[in-house]
Amino acid sequence: MITAALLFTAHLLTAPPSLPSYAEARAAWAPSEAWLQDRDGRLIDSERVDFAARRLAWVPLDDVAPVVRQTIVVAEDKRFLGHGGIDWLALAGVARDRLQGERVRGASTISMQLAAYLAPDLAAPGARGWREKLRQMRAAKALEARWTKPQILEAYLNLAGFRGEAQGIGAAALTLFGKRPDALSRQEALLLAALLPEPQAPADRIAARACRIASPLPGQGGAGGGSTAPSAVSSGGEPTQRDGSSVPRTEPRAVALPSLSGRGECANLRSAAATMLGPARRLALDPGLAPHLARQLLTSPGLTIRSTLDRRAQTIAARALRRRLKGLGAARARDGAVIVMDNRSGEVIAYVGGVGGASTAAQVDGAAAYRQAGSTLKPFLYAAALERGYLTPASILDDSPVQLDTASGLYVPQNYDRGFKGPVSVRAALAGSLNVPAVRALLLVGVEPFRDRLWDAGYRGLVEDGQYYGFSLALGSAEVTLLEQANAYRMLANGGRWSPARLTLDDPNGEGRRLTSPQAAWLVADIMADPNARVGTFGADSALRLPFWAAVKTGTSKAMRDNWCVGFSDRFTVAVWVGNLEGDPMRAVSGTSGAAPVWRDVMLALHAGAPGKPPAMPRGIEARRVTFADAREAPRREFFLSGTGQAQLAAVPATARRPRITHPVAGSVYALDPDIPVDRQRLAIDVAGAVEGHVLRLDGRLLGPADAAPLVLASPGIHRLALLDPGGRTVDQIRFTMR
Repeated sequence: MITAALLFTAHLLTAPPSLPSYAEARAAWAPSEAWLQDRDGRLIDSERVDFAARRLAWVPLDDVAPVVRQTIVVAEDKRFLGHGGIDWLALAGVARDRLQGERVRGASTISMQLAAYLAPDLAAPGARGWREKLRQMRAAKALEARWTKPQILEAYLNLAGFRGEAQGIGAAALTLFGKRPDALSRQEALLLAALLPEPQAPADRIAARACRIASPLPGQGGAGGGSTAPSAVSSGGEPTQRDGSSVPRTEPRAVALPSLSGRGECANLRSAAATMLGPARRLALDPGLAPHLARQLLTSPGLTIRSTLDRRAQTIAARALRRRLKGLGAARARDGAVIVMDNRSGEVIAYVGGVGGASTAAQVDGAAAYRQAGSTLKPFLYAAALERGYLTPASILDDSPVQLDTASGLYVPQNYDRGFKGPVSVRAALAGSLNVPAVRALLLVGVEPFRDRLWDAGYRGLVEDGQYYGFSLALGSAEVTLLEQANAYRMLANGGRWSPARLTLDDPNGEGRRLTSPQAAWLVADIMADPNARVGTFGADSALRLPFWAAVKTGTSKAMRDNWCVGFSDRFTVAVWVGNLEGDPMRAVSGTSGAAPVWRDVMLALHAGAPGKPPAMPRGIEARRVTFADAREAPRREFFLSGTGQAQLAAVPATARRPRITHPVAGSVYALDPDIPVDRQRLAIDVAGAVEGHVLRLDGRLLGPADAAPLVLASPGIHRLALLDPGGRTVDQIRFTMR
């Protein structure tokens, strides 16, 4: 009775924990990584999400090199195929060694070790007594009753820790050797097997253990003790059921491990161990083509996302950007980003948030960072003015100094080159990216309606009302992202119809909505594609000129902190940003030397063999030959909204213009030459408009009639020049400085 009670108590004390089935264990496997694929299912990047351990996807047994399976069975459990979870011969050897006072070798089988992986309390720290060993043995027998040998070995290879944080054969193969498990060599298999008993052992100890595994002496086999006849298993190609309960068993083939060739190979193992256990290497099979998008999309361990990216387009964009940044040099510009979109579908086929190199903020996503837009918002301003009939492409706008009263003081817009071109057509103003005409167009459209139009086009950085941005909104004072830029320009490419961008194939297509009339979108695109219209600013053969139809706009923000180039063909929209992510200005980078060459290279590569074609003219457009009075611009064929065409354009006569001071320009600074007598250095004053009866006053001192174009002598300091009407009311005033 007492014996029965003792046996029953022992049975209860050594009862193993409940173990999962093979299917449950495999389903519970959670990789530490997530993977980003291109549209065709090809890996383009990965991201580590869980930092507890390095785990990759579960590796099926057939995807592990046979030599690895054979070597690990030799090292850990050479009678694996012949026992039911417990190696009684190995246990007898342990007992003999204890009695003889020799060093005791372990007798844990692969099945026992796997049971401990599945139920960690079986191998808790300090749990090495007879009770814990009996629980492991009973757990191994229970495991063998439900699992097949191939399933046990497969799970063991996936759950075992190899080195550092690498858990499983997949992570170990890639982090230690830069290979897939099916490509591992015999030498690498020996080193992996040598790591299992003591993953953190020094390299010389690992190499010595690998030599012993490859050339075991009598009584010096693997963990199970003694013979030189190793065995291995394969899955046999049989399917396994998800619950793991009734999988057909197979008789795996026993294979002997080739013997070691001699001391030379031991030396090779020592060298390989030192290399393998050096600094952790990057997962070599990860292409690393879209790291910024991977960080944005891959948020859960084990997640695989099929993006809209095209691997070829992604590679083209990254190479073009890397080449340009290298050509500019880190002293001029360190960072850049590229977005390529399919016009029809809205799919982002290239997303380059940066290419590293000399960047000091390489982890920042340049494609998603908010930066000042510069002149890239002008096409949407002119589209609004054209759509409402306020302007036509041939309308004349005055590119001359202007100062506008604002809540914060006078706003004095200037052009990129600090010069003014006088009366110019809308076509020349937009194509040449002139600032003052854009401000005049904004006066027609209105700041608030323009801000609302930009918000509707997807520019979500415009969180303030129009009054906050003021007239500077025409010149791109708002902050935008490159992805917002690309999708807004895609709207123009699609005839004024906007729809959301798509980054994954699971993203909904989204309902498109019309923001701009097809006619206004077509007119703006025609202007941006006109190389002759931009000659005055960019020259006849700039990077913006392609051998096929493409519409394009550049932009540069205040103090040269951002350089943009955004444009589209009939098929693709390409947006490029170049600058410094830390916000410091670029050096010696112009509108066509920064982002534009990247845009050109990407466009040419995307259209190789299939040049872009001009869009069909929509209904509601008429063409006329126009001439300009005083030959301000060459005669040309111009396009208008139906009913708004004109045959001849002329600037408003001076007598019909508002009286104003045209020289000096507000804010100008002049330097007196010390080698010329001061009384010989005078400043010419010019006025425009109907100024009959008006007078000029300098610092409160009357100068005389405004139409006399006086020359004034001004001493060093800040001066205020005012234009007064016949009634003595100030109609214009400026300030300038003499030094």
